[in-house]
Amino acid sequence: MQKSFSDLEYAAKRKVTKRERLLGELEAITPWADLLSALAPYYPKGQGRGRPPIGLERMLRMYIVQQTLGLSDEGIEDALYDSHAIRHFVGIDLGRETAPDATTLLKFRHLLEENKLTERIFTAIKAHLAEKGLILREGTIVDATIIAAPSSTKNREGQRDPEMHQTKKGNQWHFGMKAHIGVDAESGLVHTLIGTAANVNDVTQAQALLHGDEKEAFGDAGYQGAAKRPEAKGKVNWNIAMRPGKRRALDPSRKLDCLRDQVETIKARIRAKVEHPFHIIKNRFGMKKVRYRGLAKNTAQLMTLFGLANLMIAKRSLLELDAQGAS
Repeated sequence: MQKSFSDLEYAAKRKVTKRERLLGELEAITPWADLLSALAPYYPKGQGRGRPPIGLERMLRMYIVQQTLGLSDEGIEDALYDSHAIRHFVGIDLGRETAPDATTLLKFRHLLEENKLTERIFTAIKAHLAEKGLILREGTIVDATIIAAPSSTKNREGQRDPEMHQTKKGNQWHFGMKAHIGVDAESGLVHTLIGTAANVNDVTQAQALLHGDEKEAFGDAGYQGAAKRPEAKGKVNWNIAMRPGKRRALDPSRKLDCLRDQVETIKARIRAKVEHPFHIIKNRFGMKKVRYRGLAKNTAQLMTLFGLANLMIAKRSLLELDAQGAS
């Protein structure tokens, strides 16, 4: 395709922005062919009367940019006109065509939600990483994070989201939902995700976060008793953190207590990997508050975000593998 004056002017600039760097990394590490093949059977073919649908890859790219930059439907439409980096990633030349509008993206999101296609996106990315040998199935770390929801009742219904609930963490109350994840203990990649209301106890979801092939499972003190629950899988050895008060009571002058404290330190170092996906979701992708109403829509969004977070975690390994393949 012939380059426009805008493209030439943009190519001559010296500084690479954070947004460009992020989009460049996503371009290189995303398994586009796998994602498109997973979504293609459900995407309209454009047969019959009416305007033909916009290409699937373009809508998928627009959706991924929206999720990684934390933009609304109207926000990503405006960003397409404001940012050359985003237009280049999505594949739009304003000199020849108009950008898809917010309503078009809204319909695409509804298509993904109604057919549970974000789960297919998550699964396709996970399968791609497993094929590259980046997911080992010997151990799992489980954890959960609270994602806040609007607590105001100043809305059309005059009430808070009925599917969200409040819970107390420490001395502070939180209203929203929980994202429960199971993470590969070796690579730190998320292999299982469950969305619940915030008041659901972590330990009740522990067994559902296991894929079934692991030998060891790790969790913080909130998962005490996971091995004794009726749904527990007997083949898994649970390594649960000691309760903070009990650990503080250890006597450093006693050799046995010193060994126990060292074991807890080792457990904590292993569990630290589970915080990396949460960091990417909340800080890099801006998912500190839920965007939609209801658990189903927000869990569908989290499927996409954690799939993309897996790519960011495995970025260095994926780029190295691609470089080896190219050489």
